This record gives sequence, C-alpha cells and structure tokens, in this order.
Amino acid sequence: MTEDWPAFLGAHGMPVSNETLLLKEFGESGPALVWELAKGTGYSSPSIRGDYLVYLHRSGSEVVVECMHPETGEQYWDFRYRTDFEDRYGYNNGPRSSPVIDGDYVFVYGPQGRLHCLLLNTGQVVWRRDIAAEFKVPQDFFGTATTPLVDGDNLILNIGAPGGPEVAAFDKCTGRMLWGVGDQWGASYATPVLATVRNSARLFVLGGGESRPPTGGLLSIDPRRGSLVFRFPWRSRSYESVNASCPVVVGNTVLVSATYRTGAALVEVQPDGGYEKRWENPDFDLHWTTAVYEDGHYYAFSGRNEPDAKLTCVRASDGATVWSEVLEWQETVRLRDGTRTVYGTPYRGNLLKMDGRYLALGEHGHLLWLDLKPSGPEILDRTRLFLARETWSPPVVSRGLLYVSQNSRSIDPPAGPRLLCFDLRAR
Repeated sequence: MTEDWPAFLGAHGMPVSNETLLLKEFGESGPALVWELAKGTGYSSPSIRGDYLVYLHRSGSEVVVECMHPETGEQYWDFRYRTDFEDRYGYNNGPRSSPVIDGDYVFVYGPQGRLHCLLLNTGQVVWRRDIAAEFKVPQDFFGTATTPLVDGDNLILNIGAPGGPEVAAFDKCTGRMLWGVGDQWGASYATPVLATVRNSARLFVLGGGESRPPTGGLLSIDPRRGSLVFRFPWRSRSYESVNASCPVVVGNTVLVSATYRTGAALVEVQPDGGYEKRWENPDFDLHWTTAVYEDGHYYAFSGRNEPDAKLTCVRASDGATVWSEVLEWQETVRLRDGTRTVYGTPYRGNLLKMDGRYLALGEHGHLLWLDLKPSGPEILDRTRLFLARETWSPPVVSRGLLYVSQNSRSIDPPAGPRLLCFDLRAR
C-alpha cells in the first residue's frame, strides 16, 4: 500500500504511515539514492501529492518554493520572494514550516509570516497575505514555524497575534478571513491538529510564543463555529523556549509535551466539552518531535539537548515511564586525515510508524528500523545516510520513497545541505 504525503506529518497529521512492502534491511551501503537536490537553508520537509513534490527552502535573500517530480527530482517550476529573516540565535535563516498541498493548491507559510496560495501545476500566485504585518505579530525567537492546516474549505493558522486572534481560519480559495479566536497566547512552533472527539470535530492547537512570563498551552476549538471550547495552560517554563511538539489525540484524550523543565500532560475531553487532567510526566519532555501511540503506550525521543536525549516509552493509562534508553553503538567515520571510531546515537530523533515497525531518523543522519514494545526497544537494522548536525526535519515516505532533509554540511560524506530521495521499496 502507498499514499501521498500532502502536509507536515503526512496524510494523517501524525507520524504514522500506511506504507507497506518496504525494505526489511538497508544493506551494507544503505538504501539506494534516487536523486538529490542541493538546497539552501531551512528545516522544512517536502510535501507530496501524485506526481508533485513541493519543497521550501532559502537561497541567498530569497525564500524558494520548488515543485518537482517526486520520483526523478525533475523541476516543474519554482517561486521566489525576498526575505531578510534572521533568527535571533543564529541557527538558520531559512523556513521552518512545510508546504501544504490540497487539490490544485499549494499553501506556504514563510519564516516571516507571509502566506501564499499557489497553483500546484504552475506555481502561479492565487492569493497572498502578509499575516505578520496585518496582525502585528512580532517575530518569535525562531520566526514562523507552524504549518497551516486544511479543513474542508478552511485554511487554519496558529497566528498568535497580540490581543488576538490566536488561531484563525481563511477561505482557502480567496484568502478571506472567516473566523478568529483567542486573545491571550502567542503562536507556538507546533502545527494544529484536527480530530473527532466525543462525536464532535475539534481543533487542537498548542499555543505559546515569546512572552514574559512565559504563557501558552492547549487550545480546544470548535472549527465549525470558530469558537473556543477550553484552554489548558501547559508551556515550557523558560522564556527562551520552544513549544513545537504537536498534540497527540487518542480517543477522547490529548497528549501535550514541551521541554525546558515541563514534560508531558494528558487531558481527557469531557462530555460537556471541558477537560480533566489525567496525569503529568516531567521526564517525557519532547522538544520538536511528536509522540507515536500504539497499544496503550506513547513512544518518542525525549530531551531538550543532545546529551539529554533518550528513547522513551510512557504508559497512556497513568503516565508512568515504562523505559527510557539511550540507543548507542560504535561506528567508523571517514575524515580527511583517515578514519576514526566513534559512538553513534539518534540523539533527539524522529519516529515514523509504518509497515509493522518504526523508522527512526536521528539528528546526525542515522536511519534505523526499530521494534518498540513495552518490554523494550530493539534495533532491527541501522545505517548512516550522512553525518551532519541539525537533521531535525521529520522523514517523509511516499510510494516507497524516503525523503530526508540534510540541513547542514555533512562530514561523511563531505556534502552541503541537500534534499535526498532514497529507495525504500522491497526488492
């Protein structure tokens, strides 16, 4: 089975894929490289629908939207606009958000809060709005990173405007604003999640940008009426922080998590639309990755920094940590003056559940097949695609092809930032 990957975290809005018939083993040299694109700066992931792949990055002083054939990398078109964005900590001056493909349209939300609707087949501008300028949204620590969400005819944004709206919906065909809710919290770096809870459509948004004191948390919104149902305060405790992990909805429960001395909390939506907090776990602190739920347990790489990173299993019923382990091994790295044996680990990786296993992309470029159970983790196979820091963009799999954003220069092999396409299909 294969499927499109039309937006951040795919067709399901969570790190789960229906892809099957994939490689069981990577082989000595890893999965075959199909094509690569030399890219500029940014942390975006590609989005795919049919014969179209759309990717967002920055080249020089321009934000670049590239549309390519997903199997060959052949370019159809590109769209560019000027930018002078710089994040305040000097990590990267490129876009963080991922494109969203819906029908004949592509929606891109740049690092300075500029929203564009483009035609998928030509790249022609249908409409545009400078959200940051219109709503007077100040630049957050790392710019605009949340990805838009399509809900029927609505395009939903976590705006975080001072005095509101926190979240707004726009007509996806015209860009006209339809509703806006909330007036307290700034925008986070997380992407909104749509789910059915208690037989009602609900929009869950983790909010909370730059503020003194730091404020933010989970918003529950009725997307049909454009009204706020409840807010649950849950925010990284440090002023200089990141709320980037997307809410995880399972049944009538919602998991939220943040680093910076915070951890995770599970709330249960009540029949009257309100909530009750079921538990907290201060050690299940997810930085930018989103947890995966399976059989009564959550799995994710937790930890704020590289030395803190662990692969963790948490029981959904009471929030207890079942296990938390560092996956580690020895490997050989080729350097200019020879080779060196080092310890490898995924650090703060991203998980993708599919084909009966978990694919893990480590933040230095390692790729692993994992078997994750309450009894513990098992590495089924592993390889290294490259050795480079800041591999923070989630992996994308569509039609058996794996897409990985290498966001910084690689040591082994020596190479600049690239978008890489690998063949993950079983032979």
